[in-house]
Amino acid sequence: MSRRKFSVEEKLAILKEAEANGITQTIRRHGIYAKMIYRWREQLENGGREGLKPYQRVDPALRRLQQENLALKKLVAEKELVIAVKDELLKKTQLQNKTG
Repeated sequence: MSRRKFSVEEKLAILKEAEANGITQTIRRHGIYAKMIYRWREQLENGGREGLKPYQRVDPALRRLQQENLALKKLVAEKELVIAVKDELLKKTQLQNKTG
């Protein structure tokens, strides 16, 4: 069988047809393997319509930048947490000094 790309709508239609008419009849009609039906069904269950979209390779440079961005966001969040904790401790020590 030759490799063919199916749109999300085509995949959904084939899945509905397989549900209504059975997998064997559907795969013969469309010239695809049963494994493909099961894989699409699993992708639909796990990711919805987005899960059926074809996989697109992400540029390695873009992936590296995304990972760096995520690391920087985590670093900023940690710094914000440290500042918040220090502020709370400072407020508590100031209150203790005034009352004590």
